[in-house]
Amino acid sequence: MKTVIAAVTIGLLSAQAPPMTVEITAPLNGATVSSPVSIKLKSTGVRIAPASDEKAGSTHHHLFVDHELTWLNDTIPQGSTGIYHLARGQKEFVLDLKPGTHRVIALLARWDHVPLNPLVADTVTFTVK
Repeated sequence: MKTVIAAVTIGLLSAQAPPMTVEITAPLNGATVSSPVSIKLKSTGVRIAPASDEKAGSTHHHLFVDHELTWLNDTIPQGSTGIYHLARGQKEFVLDLKPGTHRVIALLARWDHVPLNPLVADTVTFTVK
């Protein structure tokens, strides 16, 4: 009987989903780059899909460029300067940025553009020469 309980417990532990993460892999934090800037994203524990995919668990990226995170409990607005919806499920995006220091926050949201709760985000700051 103890062996069966141990096997069931091990099975439950291995079935747990990995934590949800998003990482900006390029540019690196603190880097100096030229414009246009290629933003590259890596995610784990989620399924990146177009925003039109309304299945449970589908997410897509949003980029907040030199913009504060607001709308954390509501739909991220479209048409706001500095907020980019990667609604086709993209994992890369090119930004044409002026010289200077810039901050990019990558944020995962559901198909309806509402951020995941708890928040899944990553931030980099870099300089465009």
